[in-house]
Amino acid sequence: MIRARSLLLAGTLALAGCSLAPKTVLPAPPVPQSWPVGDAYLLQSEAALPILSYKSVFTDPRLQSLTGQALVNNRDLRVAYANVAAARAQVRVTRSAQFPELGVSAGAGYSDNGPGNGSGDFSLRGGITGFELDLFGRLANATEADRNRALATEAASRTVRLALIANLAEAWATYGADRDLLKIAEDTAANARESVRLTRARLDGGVAPRTDLRQAEQILATAEDSIAQQRTALAQDENLIRLLVGGDIDRALLPASLTEVTPSVVALPAGVSSEILLRRPDVIEAEYDLRAANADIGVARARLFPSISLTGLLGFASDALSSLFDSGSFSWSAGGDATATIFDAGGRRAGVAVSEAQRDAALAGYEGAIQTAFREVADALAVQGTISERVRAAAANTEAASDTATLTDARYKGGVDSFLSSLDAQRSLYSARRSEIGTQLLLVSTRIALFRALGGDSGAGTPTGPR
Repeated sequence: MIRARSLLLAGTLALAGCSLAPKTVLPAPPVPQSWPVGDAYLLQSEAALPILSYKSVFTDPRLQSLTGQALVNNRDLRVAYANVAAARAQVRVTRSAQFPELGVSAGAGYSDNGPGNGSGDFSLRGGITGFELDLFGRLANATEADRNRALATEAASRTVRLALIANLAEAWATYGADRDLLKIAEDTAANARESVRLTRARLDGGVAPRTDLRQAEQILATAEDSIAQQRTALAQDENLIRLLVGGDIDRALLPASLTEVTPSVVALPAGVSSEILLRRPDVIEAEYDLRAANADIGVARARLFPSISLTGLLGFASDALSSLFDSGSFSWSAGGDATATIFDAGGRRAGVAVSEAQRDAALAGYEGAIQTAFREVADALAVQGTISERVRAAAANTEAASDTATLTDARYKGGVDSFLSSLDAQRSLYSARRSEIGTQLLLVSTRIALFRALGGDSGAGTPTGPR
């Protein structure tokens, strides 16, 4: 009899491994196998991009120092890490339902029924207060769903980390560019003041009309306005960097110009295979959301079947404490119950349909994440493939505008050209210098965007799940 009961129990527990969840099958990435080719993608590399640390991409020690502070102090990152801790704890909460719930109770009482007629009773009991046999995998799939959601949350935290690193690098580079723009505005204002002085002297000497003076004053006023705007921009850049870092910053860690930034941001090759996108943390997050949705289907399907619970109790009871643990005081009991819903107006089947629709949405979200990632990388590659030519053209434009301004100013002072020609030349030079800074900033921003789009930071790789 005992052997038969043991076999029956073993068979029942073996059935508990059954799962009604569909197998997760990841679709082929819905994007081309390789990156676009053509004139806009000339810098594409044949080598696959290795897993890199941000320190391998952003090599300036000052930016590395600020990034290290940000990874410790940034509040958005702290929120993300707290969400990961909560998700991992939720896995343990859900998984605990798969194990028996044990309880213990003790009691003592005494009744006085008259002189010399008192009596007492003592008891100590413990056992399984509740244990659901997971015959159809409802509890196991619920645990699996929460486990995958925890993994998705961890991947999301790595998306936050990656974005933080990229945003800080972008803000740091923008600060350098704004320092250059401030220098351009200050140089323009200094030249304009000298132009106003000379033009006023020519006006006083009867050589130049008043319109020349007023036009020179316009150039000066415009330059002074640009100075004020750039000082505001620099203050706002500092505020953004301070926010990203999560605390006060040492201004010695900020770049003096964009020329200090450009060589310290390494250009990344994308490789020829678009499958590199599968390592992006947002794509990983979408994958785990899909796996969680599949497990939810198993939970919903298991609710269509009966649930079976077991209870068991053993203990001791006696009217004297000294004999509480005697063999005659021992007792035990065991039982079980099964519940099944006969009619619920199709609610449980509708629950299965809901979970299947949510799985379809998660699948579309996974494919959409890959397509969005492909577009972001392809866009960055399109800029990177042509940016060097744009930088060269911008530098040539600035050089030509500077030479034109010098020659035109000399012709004006020699009485050959009108002041309007000199004015136009100064405006063209100012615009060319600002445009060159903008193009150089675009070069750096594109490298940062490619770092972000490829998910290249080693801290944003495949997450490890909760234990």
